[in-house]
Amino acid sequence: MFKLKLPTDPRWANIAEGNIEEILTDHAWCEQKAASNAITLVTMLPEHTEIVTELLAIAQEELEHFQQVHEIIKKRGFVLGNPRKDDYVNDLFKFIVQGSREQFIIDRMLFAAMIEARSCERFKVLTENIKDEELKTFYRELMISEANHYTTFIGFARALGNPEEVNKRWEEWLEYEAKVIKSYGKKETIHG
Repeated sequence: MFKLKLPTDPRWANIAEGNIEEILTDHAWCEQKAASNAITLVTMLPEHTEIVTELLAIAQEELEHFQQVHEIIKKRGFVLGNPRKDDYVNDLFKFIVQGSREQFIIDRMLFAAMIEARSCERFKVLTENIKDEELKTFYRELMISEANHYTTFIGFARALGNPEEVNKRWEEWLEYEAKVIKSYGKKETIHG
C-alpha cells in the first residue's frame, strides 16, 4: 500500500520489546508531535475549510492516541518522561522543498504522509512480532488509524497540486526515505 522501499527488519520488534518503557515514552511523544504537525498545517491553510476540518480531526485523534499511550504508561507504573528527539523525522524534514508556498505545503503533506506510512509499518511489525498481548491489540488498532492518516495526507497533497506532479514527488520521497531508514531500526524508538 505505501510502497516503502525498505521494510523494517522484524527483529526491531525484539529491540522495542526489550525496553517497553522507552518505546512507550517515545511513542507518546510521537503522537504529540503528530498532533502539533496537524495544527501547524491548519495555520498554513486557513482558506481551505474542508482540509482544516479534517486536519483538526486528525489533531484530535493524535491527542487521543497520546492520551491512550500515557494511560498505558501509567498503568504499567512508568512515567511519561521527557520529550524525545526524533532523528528520523528530522532527517526527513531536510527533504522538504523550500520553494514556493504551494510546493512547501505540498511537501509538508508528503512529509506527514511518509511519517504516517512508516509508523503504520512499524506498528504492523510490532503486532506481528511482540509477545505482549495488550500492546499487540493496541498497535493493531493504531496501525489502521495511521494508514488512514497516510491516505488523507496524500489526498491533501494531490488536491493542493497537480496530482501527476505530486505522485512523481511522492516517488522521490520514497527513494529518499529508503536511504534515510537504512540508518535506523536499532533502537527502542518508533522510528529509531
